[in-house]
Amino acid sequence: MDTKKLGKPTDQRLAMLSNLVTDLLWYGHIETTFERAKAAARLANEIITLAVNSYEDVVSAEKVTLDNNGKEKKVVVSKDGVKKLNARRKIIAILNDKQYKRAKGEKLNDYKVRTQGIEMPLVEKIFDEIAPRFAERSKDVGQKGGYTRVLKTSIRRGDNAQMALAELVR
Repeated sequence: MDTKKLGKPTDQRLAMLSNLVTDLLWYGHIETTFERAKAAARLANEIITLAVNSYEDVVSAEKVTLDNNGKEKKVVVSKDGVKKLNARRKIIAILNDKQYKRAKGEKLNDYKVRTQGIEMPLVEKIFDEIAPRFAERSKDVGQKGGYTRVLKTSIRRGDNAQMALAELVR
């Protein structure tokens, strides 16, 4: 990761960038200082590129199992291929985990059903929603990369820091 130091020791800087990129990918936009937004957008581009290059790598296999009555039943099982698994592990190493929140008025059982089987919702969102969207965009536009943009907004009151909005390109 080739970034500026951002006035922080290495461990604090990496933790801060991890949090910023996690929020950028989860919510689609963040507002922070200009230098931090540039660093977070750069790292988010790398993560999205990993996902775009490997999201289609799925291996399917037929598996014979026994049902409740003891009869054999063929089930198709799909797993991540080697390339997608490697990309998934790299992304997990960089990002923090985000969990779905219960909607207002949602019952606990409904929440459990909705989130059942999803261990890392952010990683699933990257591979299921973000990567296919940007892969289609790169085919249409004809360019790889440029998945984020950083727009300067205002000057922060108090320390005159240049604020910026980092967002995923639509």
